[in-house]
Amino acid sequence: MAAPPRLEAADADTAVEQLYAAHWRQLVRLSVLLVHDQGAAEDVVQDAFVAMHGRWSRLRDPDKALAYLRQAVVNRSRSTLRHRVVVDRHARTTTLADVTVEGPSVGGARRDAVRDALLELTERQREVLVLRHYLDWSEAQIADALGISPGAVKAHAHRGRAALRELLGDWWEDGS
Repeated sequence: MAAPPRLEAADADTAVEQLYAAHWRQLVRLSVLLVHDQGAAEDVVQDAFVAMHGRWSRLRDPDKALAYLRQAVVNRSRSTLRHRVVVDRHARTTTLADVTVEGPSVGGARRDAVRDALLELTERQREVLVLRHYLDWSEAQIADALGISPGAVKAHAHRGRAALRELLGDWWEDGS
């Protein structure tokens, strides 16, 4: 069986198909952890792939296409959250706390407590902790995806964990 062609040598259709097959699920999971909605996350990832396909010829280093996709998913997830805030402000129909997180199961009440505590963090702290602890990304991967320095990743993770420790109290001691 021949090795798949390098993305650098592949045309847009082939390259995007390969990336989609290999990374779609991981990128959707990333977006779900940020936007707390499976359908919205799938839309975010689909839009990122479509945008990348359209800009394929302008990529300076096609072998970094996955990093571009991760950054695009994070940015589009942020846009989705900002849009949701605007809609909620005008419609007043739902709140972020009413949204169910579909992700790793930590069990009923504990899952709800962790979700609620994550929603209390700053956006950047939440992003860093989700990427680090739910997707097990390295500091370098998180820094690249969020467009910040590894030192900033460490600082946001430290402050976020301290805030979670305070917010979760006994839950934190039982299993973290």
